[in-house]
Amino acid sequence: MSKKISTGNVLSLPPRSKVPTADTWDLSSLFPSDAAWEKAFDAWSGRIDGFSRFKGRLGRNGKTLTECLQFEADIDREGERLGNYAFLKAAEDQGDSTYQRMKGRFQHVATRAAEAASWMRPEILAIPTKKMDKFLRDPILAPWRLALERILRYRPHTLTEKEEQLLAMQMPVSMASSQAFRQLNDADLKWGMIRDEKRRLVELGHSSFSAFLHSPSRKVRQEAFHKYYIQYDAHKNTIAATLNGSVQTDVYQARTRNYPSARESALFHDNMPVSVYDSLIASVHKNLPAVHRYLDVRRRKMDLKDIHHYDTYVPILSSLDKRYTWDQAVEVVLDSLSPLGPEYSAVLHEGLNEARWADRYPNQGKQSGAFSSGGYDGKPHILTNYQPDVLDHVFTLAHEAGHSMHSWYSARYQPYQYWQYTIFVAEVASTFNEQLLAHHLMRRVRSVKERAYLVNRQIDAIRGTIIRQTMFAEFEKVIHAQVEAGEPLTVDSLRSQYRKLLDLYFGPGFVIDKELELECLRIPHFYRAFYVYKYATGLSAAIALSQRVLNGGKRELDDYIGFLKGGCSKWPLDLLRGAGVDMERPDPVNAALGYFDKLVSELDELL
Repeated sequence: MSKKISTGNVLSLPPRSKVPTADTWDLSSLFPSDAAWEKAFDAWSGRIDGFSRFKGRLGRNGKTLTECLQFEADIDREGERLGNYAFLKAAEDQGDSTYQRMKGRFQHVATRAAEAASWMRPEILAIPTKKMDKFLRDPILAPWRLALERILRYRPHTLTEKEEQLLAMQMPVSMASSQAFRQLNDADLKWGMIRDEKRRLVELGHSSFSAFLHSPSRKVRQEAFHKYYIQYDAHKNTIAATLNGSVQTDVYQARTRNYPSARESALFHDNMPVSVYDSLIASVHKNLPAVHRYLDVRRRKMDLKDIHHYDTYVPILSSLDKRYTWDQAVEVVLDSLSPLGPEYSAVLHEGLNEARWADRYPNQGKQSGAFSSGGYDGKPHILTNYQPDVLDHVFTLAHEAGHSMHSWYSARYQPYQYWQYTIFVAEVASTFNEQLLAHHLMRRVRSVKERAYLVNRQIDAIRGTIIRQTMFAEFEKVIHAQVEAGEPLTVDSLRSQYRKLLDLYFGPGFVIDKELELECLRIPHFYRAFYVYKYATGLSAAIALSQRVLNGGKRELDDYIGFLKGGCSKWPLDLLRGAGVDMERPDPVNAALGYFDKLVSELDELL
């Protein structure tokens, strides 16, 4: 384990050069050395001009079209391997200019590759329908039939070459609102200092705001909440204008491409009916009494006269006094995932141990948080900043291992063009693993407090993912519909719409501070509309599938492993149906929230 270096009374992280090799990931499955990367990068860069030899020829015959599609896939595949290596090396130490430069050089050439191939889709769409139908019957195009059919779906939403060129030229303009918001939100807003529960002065910012909301001192939580929103109140007109601009852009782009609405435009890529979106919202509405009951349980158990938003993140119980070393965390995660069968367990055991998939501990300059990076070539890789005293980091390991095994299965059972799963299903495999870990730990608790802590953690995970993200999704639906009806978004209209949702989702026994109406002005997700609902559907599916596997047999396990192997070889809804859950029906969300209700009752009894 990489040690913190003590200098007098100061503990500092080790430089990357001092981290033991055993604690780092092994990137040799991507490239054995930087020199090998440079050689491959030069070769790849030199091949990009090869796109030009196909231009104007795709409508000739199936053979030419196949050769072009294969060439593009080969370029993309090698680019993925190069990009993964550069990205991972840069994440090791973000202060290392060598790898920041490597990542920047890759991104520059990747942009050039995208430009070189940009003519392909318009040329494919320009092939007359009868000729394309004939091409699709040609056996030589069989491996590409689904990929082509997905491109051809965009025919009604593709404009003339000149119009497409104009829309492409407008892309920097269309990003102006989100860029302005990011600059203001990430760079310009300043909040000053706050004293924490230990009387230490700490600068208030986005990350520390979250930490302050977890403080056991209500005075600290309250002060942080009110001071944080002062800045949003001071800039509310500017941020309302940037959000209005972003939504107006969504609506404009949907209309120019002949979509009925901005929401249908966003859902089109996944072939997702709006009924899935609406069913999610309806199911959450139906189950909100359980959420309101939980908030009252939290109020009573925290001995509060009334409950505010700043009281909803601090743990009801103090953190468990449990310590898992890395090896112990790996062991408990592997034990919890044993229901997934011997192959899954064996591959993951090797990956987290001998094969060094994971970069384990913090070091100077290392990217914060955690992620899994999977590619078609090479092993999956996991970045963590593991701390043995933080139980959530064991769950994080299980989560990222879920992503990595999803990548491992998809890459081995699908051709390159169908290996990469979509965002809609991405969070299923990861949160599925968290459900199995929670189930495993709750079966082995040694005290009422330990059981209550784990139950509360499950409740807050569901509330934060299914409930909160659905509220965000409903807000996106409402404000886009407002703009589509010809009503611009103003500070007052945004606050009014958001206040209605706050009252609905938090219930009559909850105190809504006036500042909380401004929360809608600080959520970056709203500048990439209509994707947060996928977090809610993902966890709902994961809860249903984990219970199906735990309570089932070989068939249920085979169905789930088949889902992991599926990549994007089917539409997301069809992949999940094959696994055993139908997200077009309300049952999975209702079942997940029924489980939530059961957990709330148990927590009330335990405490």
